Amino acid sequence: MAQYFSVHPDNPQPRLLKQAAALLSQGGVLAVPTDSSYALACQLDDKAAVEALRRIRQIDDKRHLTLLCRDLSELASYARVDNAQYRLLKLGTPGPFTFILEASKEVPRRVSHPQRKTIGLRVPGHRALRELIELHGAPLLSTTLILPGENDPLNDPQAIRDHLERQIVGLIDAGACPSAPTTVIDLSGDAPQVLRQGRGDPGALGL
Repeated sequence: MAQYFSVHPDNPQPRLLKQAAALLSQGGVLAVPTDSSYALACQLDDKAAVEALRRIRQIDDKRHLTLLCRDLSELASYARVDNAQYRLLKLGTPGPFTFILEASKEVPRRVSHPQRKTIGLRVPGHRALRELIELHGAPLLSTTLILPGENDPLNDPQAIRDHLERQIVGLIDAGACPSAPTTVIDLSGDAPQVLRQGRGDPGALGL
């Protein structure tokens, strides 16, 4: 049975987030709030946890996973970033954008795209999630919480609990999140490309 942590979205209780971070460190998969819907998250360097995350979503290794980072400097240590890319990243972080970049050697090969060697990265704007990542002390690996066979992400914590209580170890309930996924920007090619229009406005990045 999943542990249930009800936190304030703007002033989350550190005691509860520490308990949730401990579950991550033990190899668990959590449902977490973001600024663009709920997501599934686990620690980066745990093969079994990554496999469990993919199994819940029923996705294979060709689907990009996303690293949730604390800030831009941490993001840049997991991806190869040039000056032009960095300017775009600075405009879009923190916020509801996921950027596809060439993965650095810090990223385990099993979690980067098998052909392209790329990884999705973002710096979320949700207070509870940012504090959870800080307590964990390292980026989290994540994917939008969309149930198999569905097109839209789950937004309601009670619905997440009903569907996934026996598949995840914990749920951080910070109330309803926006029901739109992130906007995905591919920065791994010669020019930026919008792969998915979501909550983030590409115009804010000049795209």
